[in-house]
Amino acid sequence: MTKRIFFQLFCSVALLAPSAPAHAQAAPPVSAAAATPDYATLADLVIASPLVIDATIRSASRIKGAEAAGATPGTTRFYVEADVATLVRGASAIPSRIGWVVDAAPDWRGRPPSLKKRRVLAFARPVAGQSGQVQLVEPGAQQDWSATLEQRVRKIASELAAPDAPPVITDVGNAFHVPGALPGEGETQIFLRTRDSRPAALSVLRRPGEQPRWSVALSEIIDDAAAAPQRDTLLWYRLACALPATLPERSTAALAPDDASQAQADYAFVIEQLGACRSTPAAAPPVSGDDVPA
Repeated sequence: MTKRIFFQLFCSVALLAPSAPAHAQAAPPVSAAAATPDYATLADLVIASPLVIDATIRSASRIKGAEAAGATPGTTRFYVEADVATLVRGASAIPSRIGWVVDAAPDWRGRPPSLKKRRVLAFARPVAGQSGQVQLVEPGAQQDWSATLEQRVRKIASELAAPDAPPVITDVGNAFHVPGALPGEGETQIFLRTRDSRPAALSVLRRPGEQPRWSVALSEIIDDAAAAPQRDTLLWYRLACALPATLPERSTAALAPDDASQAQADYAFVIEQLGACRSTPAAAPPVSGDDVPA
């Protein structure tokens, strides 16, 4: 099959693929190797990718003219062929050599980058009817390989595949607050809604003279000994990237004013403890060329 026929097939598949967010297309062309993306950015990529492939690029052919229409602004479109080393994530085997299209940012000199012989992680989906072709899930879905990056990706993939993987949070439900017998004592429970209707709830416990303690329960029973999730885990990601910044008024509509105020304060405490969902832009930048020399 000629390259022209392949590109026509690719374009027809691309029309069916979800478009990249506007902020992803406008991302500055910085080096993908400059820093490992944060946990949330990697989790977004892994969740969106049926395939995560460790491969070394064997050849890279620049795509010009009409076949490059729709390329991410400021980038050069290439068709690459790569030798597969490992399938980091995937339910079925793939050929030892595969190809895909990538929009690559300029190198440090402002020139189209040299991609040949580069080891990368490709976050991709299969192309229907083309076993030797895959499609990157978004413009930044080809990342320069590093041991740290692969380790983090494998950790996320393992968390996603675990039988007890935390559910996707879709909304905040009702909140309740029970004052204690002593001033400053009390407990707040905030129920969460999940995509698969599994139970989930936040709990904040306050005792006089002690720091507030919060936890999350993923069962019908709220365990007082439960701990808050650690940062950069799938449960932390599900909460930090899904919960609204403030407790919705409807969640406390049935509470007395004082109890409602305390529930809102306890929810704000949880949000503060979770911290920001991500420390880098939501979408990883397009792959770039060689790093700036020291």
